[in-house]
Amino acid sequence: MLMTHPVVPKDRVEQYEALHAESGGEEYRRHLDGVSSTLCVFTGTRDIDSALMAARHQIPVAHRADNSLLTS
Repeated sequence: MLMTHPVVPKDRVEQYEALHAESGGEEYRRHLDGVSSTLCVFTGTRDIDSALMAARHQIPVAHRADNSLLTS
């Protein structure tokens, strides 16, 4: 199974948590659904609860200072 760089799930988990704490209209819902789907794909799961658990499991192996994928 291919694994994504650990920084990516961390960012998506943070996005999901921030969005989940808000409420909004159709655009908000689409963004939340997109982040949820991305987490499911990254983790090979079918529901957001499993995806969050799997992504959080991957996060501790990330090098906190490694932002090599976050280029501008």
